Amino acid sequence: QAPLVESGGGSVQPGGSLTLSCEGSGFTSKGWFRQAPGKAREGVACFNGNDGTTYYADSVKGRFTVSRDNAKGTVTLKMNSLKTEDTAVYYCAGIINPFTPVQTMCTVTQAIDYWGQGTQVTVSS
Repeated sequence: QAPLVESGGGSVQPGGSLTLSCEGSGFTSKGWFRQAPGKAREGVACFNGNDGTTYYADSVKGRFTVSRDNAKGTVTLKMNSLKTEDTAVYYCAGIINPFTPVQTMCTVTQAIDYWGQGTQVTVSS
């Protein structure tokens, strides 16, 4: 089994909502990145499992929420008020090092230990 497995994603109209989930154990922190065609992969939202801190890209603040479901061992990304520019392949990411700050996780892709396979999110009318 792959270390990180994503679920969710799909197509939605602008203003709609979607929820992504990421399952995988053994990681101190998990986060979500996205990559649109022709663009670099960027951090969207990250969650530090040690202290519960979160980091959000400016472009998603107030619209996206990252959280952990301890019972299921998953990290979810709730996306509201989706815009066409949110269209991308979304990747779950995991870090093992417990001392990596959550902001570093979300802004330095070289800090990521494992990636999920990606799931497509399309926002279109």
